[in-house]
Amino acid sequence: MLHTLEVVTTVIVGLMVGVELSVAFIMNRILNALPEDSGQLGHAHGGRMLGAVMPVWYIGSLVLVAACGIAGRHHHGDGLVIAAAVLLLLSVVMSVLLLVPINNRGKTWTPGNRPEDWKQQLNRWERWHYARVTVLVAAFAVLVAGLT
Repeated sequence: MLHTLEVVTTVIVGLMVGVELSVAFIMNRILNALPEDSGQLGHAHGGRMLGAVMPVWYIGSLVLVAACGIAGRHHHGDGLVIAAAVLLLLSVVMSVLLLVPINNRGKTWTPGNRPEDWKQQLNRWERWHYARVTVLVAAFAVLVAGLT
């Protein structure tokens, strides 16, 4: 049963990290290269779509990693699994405090109602997202090291 939990956790967390890497290094670049207002509208749509899914994915991943840490306590690598949980918790805190407020504003923007500094706010979101992705990649690497 523990092995199944570890495999499911690795897949769920790994997919989440992959999605966030894709947003950072592929989707944002595509959206930023679109002409006129298309990029801003794409960012708003992505904010609505991923804004609905990612909270469940983040919390679910944290719960799964915590469950692996509890179920696998006194096993090889349990300290690394706990470290991964701490890093995932940090990513959740970063999201709530730094990224979600910007996303909540940005997902409602249209070319007619966006603020003057919308590009600066979007750039700030992207910088925080790079930091969060770094934390997520570290969490995933530590998790895999702890489970293998």
